[in-house]
Amino acid sequence: MGSEPMVQQQLVHQPRLVYSKHSSSKILTLPTVLTLGRVVAVPVLIFTFSVDSWWGRTATTSIFMAAAITDWLDGYLARKMKLCSAFGALLDPVADKLMVAATLVLLCSRPVNVAVFGQAPWLLNVPSIAIIGREITMSAVREWAASQNGKLSEAVAVNTLGKWKTATQMVALTILLAARDQSVGESGILVASGVIILYLSAGLSVMSLAVYVEKIGKVLVK
Repeated sequence: MGSEPMVQQQLVHQPRLVYSKHSSSKILTLPTVLTLGRVVAVPVLIFTFSVDSWWGRTATTSIFMAAAITDWLDGYLARKMKLCSAFGALLDPVADKLMVAATLVLLCSRPVNVAVFGQAPWLLNVPSIAIIGREITMSAVREWAASQNGKLSEAVAVNTLGKWKTATQMVALTILLAARDQSVGESGILVASGVIILYLSAGLSVMSLAVYVEKIGKVLVK
């Protein structure tokens, strides 16, 4: 009888030890390593973009495409393998924003050499400002919501519109980077399609921001 309390105590404390060990091993999981790879790839992308040769242009497009694929892959693996972590959830949007913002700034600083940019040099600047401005605003809003009640955090959770915004960004920027390589075909057609999709992405960015603001307003009114 005297040993029963000791046995019960061991049974109570054992799950806690297992959980602690499991949670600490989630710091550097495969999805998190993929996300960290995107962060490391940003300065490499900047370097290859500055290289004025065929391999520099090819490398830049390849790096961005790999980043876009891992952006989907790390989330899929985290859910499939149940390796979601607070660190990964924090780092993933940071990696996305760094990659997208860097690519937008680079493309605005050195637009594709086609006639359309000679007639309208601001063509990429407008959607780029809208996209980057939206991301900065949402980062501040989410940080503020996290310091408030749980309902506000739910109001700014990623929605379907935000996912479409990200997807169109990746497609548009991949096309615009590929258009710098003349070997892929007629750059004018690629640039036109890339610009159209980028403006679509900018529109979705503004729309998603408006949706978040509306949801926050409803929570605050209540």
